[in-house]
Amino acid sequence: MLFNSLPFLLLVLLTFSIYYLPRFQRVQVPILIVASFVFYGWSSPLLLLLLWLSIFINAITSFKVAQTSCKKRRLLWATLGVFSNLTILSLFKYGSLLTNLGLTFFNVANPPKGIISLILHLPLPIGISFYTFQGISLVIDVFREEEMGAEAISNPQAVAPENFKEYLFKTSFFISFFPQLVAGPIVKAKDFYPQIQPKYWQEIQWNLVFRSLVTGYFLKMVIADNLKDYTFWIDYPYYQGLGTVTNLVLLFGYSMQIFADFAGYSLIAIGIAAAFGYRLPDNFNFPYISRSITEFWRRWHISLSTWLRDYLYIPLGGNRKGKTRTYFNLMLVMTLGGLWHGAAWSYAVWGIFHGVGLAVERLVGIDKKVKHPRLTPKPFWQQCLVDFLRVIGVFCFVSMGWLLFKLPHFSHAIDFIVTLFRNVNIKPGLTYIVPVMIFSLPVMLYHLPHFPPFQKAIEVYGDRYSTKRIGRWCNDLIFGIMLVLLFLNSGSANEFIYFQF
Repeated sequence: MLFNSLPFLLLVLLTFSIYYLPRFQRVQVPILIVASFVFYGWSSPLLLLLLWLSIFINAITSFKVAQTSCKKRRLLWATLGVFSNLTILSLFKYGSLLTNLGLTFFNVANPPKGIISLILHLPLPIGISFYTFQGISLVIDVFREEEMGAEAISNPQAVAPENFKEYLFKTSFFISFFPQLVAGPIVKAKDFYPQIQPKYWQEIQWNLVFRSLVTGYFLKMVIADNLKDYTFWIDYPYYQGLGTVTNLVLLFGYSMQIFADFAGYSLIAIGIAAAFGYRLPDNFNFPYISRSITEFWRRWHISLSTWLRDYLYIPLGGNRKGKTRTYFNLMLVMTLGGLWHGAAWSYAVWGIFHGVGLAVERLVGIDKKVKHPRLTPKPFWQQCLVDFLRVIGVFCFVSMGWLLFKLPHFSHAIDFIVTLFRNVNIKPGLTYIVPVMIFSLPVMLYHLPHFPPFQKAIEVYGDRYSTKRIGRWCNDLIFGIMLVLLFLNSGSANEFIYFQF
């Protein structure tokens, strides 16, 4: 069920219309659980069986972790919970890749039918990467809470259960909550469970709801859904007939599209969750103004990068065990983060690509220079130029990485790069370039106010020109324009890019 479809709109309106009625206040959570199951099983009801299996596994194992006094048994139950989650994810998402790898290694040309054939043709359940990671966070959070003691954490007994029936109920809600079920943001159990309490109409943050929904739907329906009709032409083999400039502009457009698509989804999820009284974490913080790759990963898909940091990078030792171990941890985490996006070697290469970038930055200290500039600052115009060049460099690096998302077959991505050198003499195609730049412009303007030199200029000249008052007026005007364009210039409906992950 797409966020920009009529069935979804009806589901949200129906759920919302009864959610805040006084007579239903005691069953608000069951109402959202039912709505979530309807949402997830709308296109394929059988997928609900897998979702329910994930809920039961995580509820049982984390409950046992909390209720068991023996340290070894707690560790055993926690390990079982994490292992079960990873097994389900590996079977459905990576079963085909691993099976093909094994068949190639053992040189099996005609594999026997049966279980191998079944694994090779297993469907990829929508959202499995997201709710599996949430399940793992639940098990680990409960384990850490029990190991550290309630007094050692910020939310004492935030997750630890009292009785299994109530706990199963909360766990069902946590894992299946429909606004973020299929594409995040990835929510941590310790942040979500304390929010499970009665909600009231007068507590709705309408400003957050309105701004998140308008911006999210605008980014998705006006920007991403229109750009997709042009970035389609850098699919194989269409890019081979286009000139270098045209292909580069289309790749630029795809960078804009993937941001608008995924950031749009996250904002819609945040807005809908806020309408029901729940706060989801921010997932994007204007990533295309990043002046280093490290900064990019603090701004892009924040819920995934923090999950990988908290549950993988830091437990591996982070940067506390020497330089060699730090670089190894970076490469391993980024490679696994790449594979999280898809069961293809191109995604692993994408992760390695970013891992190498992060390692090189750490080696030469680029991110430290960005975070901690010299005590003697450069003249304003020089700092603007340096920041601008850094932003352009990071954006080009990131965009080349997105090529592996657009062309998952590694050979096609290499061929695209070769084509850039081969088709230099082909004239730019204005019928592609002009629309891409027009639909990309709002994304650039969206980032501009947060660009450091722009912010510095506001600090210096803001009071002189009353920029705060002008900014508020412009802000209202922009939201009005976005609403108009949503009705007049939305592209054809298309599923979100991150649905495939």
